[in-house]
Amino acid sequence: MRRLPFLNGIRAFEAAGRTGSFAAAAAELHVSPAAISRMVKLLEARLGLPLFERRANRLTLTAAGLRYRTGLTGLLDSLAGLTEEVAGMGGRQVLTLGVGPTFAIRWLIPRLAEWQRREPGIEVRITTGGAGVPFAEDWTCGIRLGDGHWPGLVAQPLFAADLTPVCAPALARRLRRPEDLAGESLLRVAHAPEDWPRWLAAAGLPGLVAGGPRFDFYGHALQAAADGVGVAMGIRPYIDDDLAAGRLVAPFPRFVSKGGGWFLVHQPFRAGEPAFDAFARWIMDTAQASPPA
Repeated sequence: MRRLPFLNGIRAFEAAGRTGSFAAAAAELHVSPAAISRMVKLLEARLGLPLFERRANRLTLTAAGLRYRTGLTGLLDSLAGLTEEVAGMGGRQVLTLGVGPTFAIRWLIPRLAEWQRREPGIEVRITTGGAGVPFAEDWTCGIRLGDGHWPGLVAQPLFAADLTPVCAPALARRLRRPEDLAGESLLRVAHAPEDWPRWLAAAGLPGLVAGGPRFDFYGHALQAAADGVGVAMGIRPYIDDDLAAGRLVAPFPRFVSKGGGWFLVHQPFRAGEPAFDAFARWIMDTAQASPPA
């Protein structure tokens, strides 16, 4: 038999721990601060240990309180998402997609209007950070870069992850050979330090070291390249639209595989759900229609 804690106390404690005060938690939950305090005390009594150090005009989480609050926030967020999804099954369908911020901005969002025209009855909710964090239980599906092997998940291939240098058109005019990169600022992405060495080795320039500005995300580096700051290492499909529009130029014909690719991932039980199946069909069709490398 599942032993559940005092759920009203859980909500009161999590809100107070997250906001830092009983008053803020009370405003969020539409009760009085005294009611929040009372529910938290009952929860502490049932747990047998304090969750807060109560000081004048300030609440401080104990070590146990911090651990409990950290875990509870994610659980309650998942519960809220699951509740909304199930509620939507009686009317408008909801699909929650976990995806990295650069993929969302540079490929997915520009195509969402097409999705809405195709499936007006299904609402897509995008949660970013999905490419680099564990798959959340409340996600309908996610988009990930890797080798396609994630235990417990089904992975359907979308794109090859191909690399090639890109830059602004004006800068590209002085890049005739890969050796010309030695005189340019080579923009780097912090979480992908292997990209430049991989491409340069394939181009026969293993001794050339990228030492330009470093950015947290591909999107930042690509925007800097479009603004003439230097040459970025582009990755498909992030660069497809910019190349097609002429905002970025690939000065060399060489594309090098990053290794692995992009995949639509989901838990096995999602197969057969109408919202997921419709989204899977749409994104597969759209991926196949993307410009080739």
